[in-house]
Amino acid sequence: MEWNANGLLPLEWYKKMRRDSPVVQSNDGQVWDVYGYDDVKTVFTNHDIFSSSAFPDSEDPLEHSILRQDPPKHRQLRRLVTQAFTPRVIESLAPKIQSITTSLLDEAEKKGRMDAIADFASPLPIVVIAEMLGVSLDHREQFKAWSDALVGDSGEDFYQCQREMSEYFSEIAEDRRRHPQDDLVTKLVEARIDNEHLTDLEIIGFCILLLVAGNETTTNLISSAMLGIDTLPDVRAQLLADRSLIPGALEEVFRYFSPVQVMFRRVKQDTVLGGQEMKVGQFVHIWMASANHDEKVFERPEEFNIHRNPNPHLGLGSGIHYCLGSQLARLESKIAIETLLARFPEYRRDRSAELARMDSMMMFALKELPIILT
Repeated sequence: MEWNANGLLPLEWYKKMRRDSPVVQSNDGQVWDVYGYDDVKTVFTNHDIFSSSAFPDSEDPLEHSILRQDPPKHRQLRRLVTQAFTPRVIESLAPKIQSITTSLLDEAEKKGRMDAIADFASPLPIVVIAEMLGVSLDHREQFKAWSDALVGDSGEDFYQCQREMSEYFSEIAEDRRRHPQDDLVTKLVEARIDNEHLTDLEIIGFCILLLVAGNETTTNLISSAMLGIDTLPDVRAQLLADRSLIPGALEEVFRYFSPVQVMFRRVKQDTVLGGQEMKVGQFVHIWMASANHDEKVFERPEEFNIHRNPNPHLGLGSGIHYCLGSQLARLESKIAIETLLARFPEYRRDRSAELARMDSMMMFALKELPIILT
């Protein structure tokens, strides 16, 4: 089913860039944009040449998280939290996820409508990751505001929210040193690498990354799936007839919408990519959203096809930085869509409200998605 996603995705632009300028330098000469699947995957996976660290000497907590680390540090940090995201642990969260989903839809049913973002797709993953971290749900709205600021286009908001989150998580980490609990923050505080505890910046960076990554991708996956189901009647009919198609449909949402549109890397060694000479210190924007529509890899990429198989999308990254919480995002989204369709099979978008994207180059995120349930 061909679809332009209500004009919200620049698919024609990506197509043009893949054809005419698949690897192109920006005007200031310090940033490269990479649009083709093979080149995007190369940058993702070759960490000897393309570093995840933007500013190695920075005191920003995110620069000390696994998101911005290369081997061997990346491997050491990732190993610390891998046990919290094993398939068995994730599957054990299913009853909790189902309970939260049901509760959110119960509240929405009372009004007969909801904003799919604020009332459903956002609070579900925030509650789950907050409970895993061991932080109070009283700050749920603040968590969302911080998350949006971290992935938004405002540099001032980006650094301000890091300062605020640093203060918040510093206090929690100090409390866990005195009063350990069965949560992720305690595990980070007690963890050791080469017999040394993590630094405060590493702990805070971990917490910030887990909180943001633990909700932004899933929020946008759920809301995009809801938009797709509402817009494409054939998709809705197929999912209602056979719920086993939902996981495949979500993989197609990852491909078609690409919740994370772009990531960056820094060139560590002079290299050639796509016939272009890249120099040490330059930055590379890797456009996963474009790669996921590459005609060389995906047959009829402009079609939203829930039966697409194989579907080697890069919506969750690739290589050593493949999304740590990928299975959690899939489980939360699966339960959310299954439950929504079971209770409100004929839900529909309120078309009196115009759709608009959040101001974020990095993410595909809707500002709101008004839904009528009955």
